[in-house]
Amino acid sequence: MASFLPTHLDTFLDSEINKIPNFIQNIKILKSATLTKLIKSEANRLGFEYCGVSKADFLEEEAPRLENWLNKNMNGSMTYMENHFDKRLDPRLLVPGAKSVISLLLNYFPSEKQVDDSAPKISKYAYGKDYHFVIKEKLNQLLLFIKERIGDVDGRAFVDSAPVLDRAWAKKSGLGWVGKNGNLINKNSGSFFFIAELIIDLELEYDGVMKDYCGSCNRCMQACPTQAIVAPQVVDGSKCISYFTIELKENIPTSVKGKFENWAFGCDVCQDVCPWNRFSKPHTESYFKPEKELLEMTINDWHEITEETFKRVFKDSAVKRTKFAGLKRNLDFLKTL
Repeated sequence: MASFLPTHLDTFLDSEINKIPNFIQNIKILKSATLTKLIKSEANRLGFEYCGVSKADFLEEEAPRLENWLNKNMNGSMTYMENHFDKRLDPRLLVPGAKSVISLLLNYFPSEKQVDDSAPKISKYAYGKDYHFVIKEKLNQLLLFIKERIGDVDGRAFVDSAPVLDRAWAKKSGLGWVGKNGNLINKNSGSFFFIAELIIDLELEYDGVMKDYCGSCNRCMQACPTQAIVAPQVVDGSKCISYFTIELKENIPTSVKGKFENWAFGCDVCQDVCPWNRFSKPHTESYFKPEKELLEMTINDWHEITEETFKRVFKDSAVKRTKFAGLKRNLDFLKTL
């Protein structure tokens, strides 16, 4: 018995030691799941409707798509899209040591719309305060929460103003699929969302990709006034009404006269016709509530707008991107149709 015990004990210890890596791995998985749940709960408290997480890695599928899109000059005069190509595809170049991309959606679908149906239209996302400021504040609060509750976590907040492919990350994070109109579509809530990210050096529990539910529907492609949706999930930015009314700084080409359907800033056509947006629900973000004066502007108010009125009505709005001269250019272009 005495000679048998050490051998038996050695076998037992070896067996238990071999279990340690799996035990440690299980602890890591449990910790990641707990931290992810904590972060998602805080994101919801801050007003984000959806929060998903994906592994910070190279976007292999997006690389050839982005390269092809740029080679075909679908970015038009938006030359900044050609910058930082590698960073757009690899978040670890934006945040060294990055392990997770936290994608967030913030609803902007309004409960009210412009009163005068004949008046020039602006995209719904621009009804309220400029989303860049609203979302950046929420992201900073979420990042601070992570640092305070979890510890030494490095990361950066991104909202539509850095080389980050928002829709690709939101898709990888399970928040929806990219529709034929190029917008991220959520099965339960449609597509009227802003997308934002936190890229951090913390390992979390990763979500799976959602199935594409567009099927054979191509209403968005048929409805686009300028035929900017040249293929499923491929939007020629240089043909989009949003590009002409916001990004383009020169005169709007005469080739698109009569095709704007009264859009003076942005365009919502491809979203308005999407069947999934029947599930859109009005947002609850007070900063996105439109000014009454904006909603009640008549066709005459728009075409007779002064710089003083522009500064008052749009003082905190994304419409300020066009400046007064840009908006007047758009309005004059509509008026000559």
